[in-house]
Amino acid sequence: MNSSVTQSISNRDRLIFALDVADTTQARDLVIKLGDSVEFYKIGLELFMAGGYFELIDWLAKQNKKIFCDLKFFDVPATVASAIKRLNNRGVTFTTVHGNQSIMEAAAAAKQDVKVLAVTVLTSLDRGDLDDLGFECDVEKLVLSRARRALEAGCDGVVSSGLEAIALRQYIDNKLLIVIPGIRPVENRPSDDQKRVVSVDQAFKNGANYIVVGRPIRDAADPCAAAEAIQATIAQVFNA
Repeated sequence: MNSSVTQSISNRDRLIFALDVADTTQARDLVIKLGDSVEFYKIGLELFMAGGYFELIDWLAKQNKKIFCDLKFFDVPATVASAIKRLNNRGVTFTTVHGNQSIMEAAAAAKQDVKVLAVTVLTSLDRGDLDDLGFECDVEKLVLSRARRALEAGCDGVVSSGLEAIALRQYIDNKLLIVIPGIRPVENRPSDDQKRVVSVDQAFKNGANYIVVGRPIRDAADPCAAAEAIQATIAQVFNA
């Protein structure tokens, strides 16, 4: 992977909407409602368990939408490699893996047109959660360590909090894509399970290539208007 990985990204593709709904019927309805305001969709475990996941992938591809299969593969390396192969050559842009070096290497070796993103530290975790999991280093050191290992393994990018993006970009330069979830255009709610969050403009100023936004769009009174507002912010950041 070289510095060209971060080039030639359409501004409107930089917004990835997390299509976190109960079933594929709701998913299709929401995609239709959002229309041209969203070009890139993340589909995760909830829809995978609802059934019709691959049919939804094929339908999104027919709508000329970009697809991020966020399944966070973490298993025996051979099993992860087999799973990655299932996503090749069907219009999927990104998928995610967890795990150690051998898992990431297996995923990278199995990919063809799909790009593999390594999860660093989930944005739903804070220092207390890492203590519970037995990690003694601070969050930033853990993120940088996992990014280095992802680069060595042949992954295309990482998923991280926007809080670590500045250090990540300095550490890996433009050798990996940085995808940032936990985006909150407004103040975070106390009940929100995302703990390490940033705003849209701050995420990109910190070094993001893409952001993932879910509830601020899905739960808005007008999801299309909410998405367009975020698109306007992105355009302002990159055209400034």
